[in-house]
Amino acid sequence: MTDLEGVAGVRDFEEWTGPGCRYYDIARELLTLEVNAAVDGFFAAGATEILVADGHGPGAVDIMKLDPRADLARGWAPGHAFPFGLDASFAARATIGQHAMSRTPYSNMAHTGSCGCLEYSVNGIAIGEFGQMTLCASELGVPTIYATGEQAFCEEAEALVPGIETASVKRGTIPGRGDDCTTEQYRARNKGAVHMHPERARKLIRDGAARALERLKNGEKFGLVPLTPPFRRVRILRGKDENPQRTYDIDEHPSSVIELLNMPGTWKPVESDEQLKELLVD
Repeated sequence: MTDLEGVAGVRDFEEWTGPGCRYYDIARELLTLEVNAAVDGFFAAGATEILVADGHGPGAVDIMKLDPRADLARGWAPGHAFPFGLDASFAARATIGQHAMSRTPYSNMAHTGSCGCLEYSVNGIAIGEFGQMTLCASELGVPTIYATGEQAFCEEAEALVPGIETASVKRGTIPGRGDDCTTEQYRARNKGAVHMHPERARKLIRDGAARALERLKNGEKFGLVPLTPPFRRVRILRGKDENPQRTYDIDEHPSSVIELLNMPGTWKPVESDEQLKELLVD
């Protein structure tokens, strides 16, 4: 699974992350080369088949520059996107170019799905986009063995997934959680970062990928998150500049975290600061 905001050299939303942005083509190339580095490391360690799922909102992997040994997946069933083509036949899962979840201090472009999300939690554990897919993979019995991106994200991945291999290619420099921000303010907030040179980043990513797969081949048991049903999801959205009212949604499923993550939900207004504190995972 890939994203874009965690790639070395990708600096902000305004100029780097979507069609029409000044540096979007450069960002796509930087991501694709990081993906290629991971692909090369996995094949060097004995992989026989790799599927790359383009997980960035508008799409970002450049298939013309993608390692030809890998296949590219994009496009999933409306209303049932999770687990984005993953099934129990896969030997392992990895994430490349990932950012930290919303409310993460010292993160470059932290968010969960969008900058409008204040927090997303399952069974009392705050998770981001990486966590959502990792829970899906764990339900399917597929270990998540490798993750690359910014330093704050790598720390997030290591805290969630037992034994995961990570590679950090940049580090955010802005402190604080930004809880008082509107969606627009949060989108503009976390621009500061120190970036590793892309060539060094790609070598680090390749070496880490090879090491992760070697560990799996050698029989090491890692990369699965213990899951205990039933599952309860709490989502809280930030307000917008023109409408600062926060909203929230709570959903439950008796047996499947995948089915839970695909549930549309019903949104209600957050009535008070006290209610918000009760909803947040702190």
